Amino acid sequence: MPITSAEGRSADSAAVPSPEATEPIMLELVDEDGRTIGTAEKVSAHLAPGRLHRAFSVFLFDDRGRLLLQRRALGKYHSPGVWSNTCCGHPYPGEPPFVAAARRTGEELGVAPALLREAGTVRYNHPDPLSGLVEQEYNHLFVGTLRAELAPDPEEVEETVFVTPAELEKLMGEVTFSAWFMTVLDTVRPAVRELIGTGAGW
Repeated sequence: MPITSAEGRSADSAAVPSPEATEPIMLELVDEDGRTIGTAEKVSAHLAPGRLHRAFSVFLFDDRGRLLLQRRALGKYHSPGVWSNTCCGHPYPGEPPFVAAARRTGEELGVAPALLREAGTVRYNHPDPLSGLVEQEYNHLFVGTLRAELAPDPEEVEETVFVTPAELEKLMGEVTFSAWFMTVLDTVRPAVRELIGTGAGW
């Protein structure tokens, strides 16, 4: 289970500025049925008690059926340094969740999924015990496969690792995972089995 640091990415690959650097990042606020009801600035939407907003979570697997995990960069404002699923984030207002999931996977990990498909939605309320921020999310789930070599952005990703279910269980006993990780993993398991079969043990 070799863990790969993101430090090796070249400066040029992470040098393209994003409009996020100068403009407020806006999220879609939604009702309990996932219908858009407005927008809010990203940080304000996460202040306790939190405002329900649209999000996405991606789970990518290699040809051996191992799940790609990432450790969030230490400089992130929310849940820094914790391990989580392959990629997660928020669509821009009006951006389809599938498009956002593919975009953000490229931005964070420097790769495009070989295959990406929808895997349902889940709604949750998870406070972050360290920051006090709250994840009130209507989360669109995606599963897929990955064959390209990773090129993580070190401003987003501290480390990456591919794990089997047994390796994940061991890792969870040793390090801290995001507050939402088990909720999204448990919800996405049926889609994972449909995608890669039952032999991998998910």
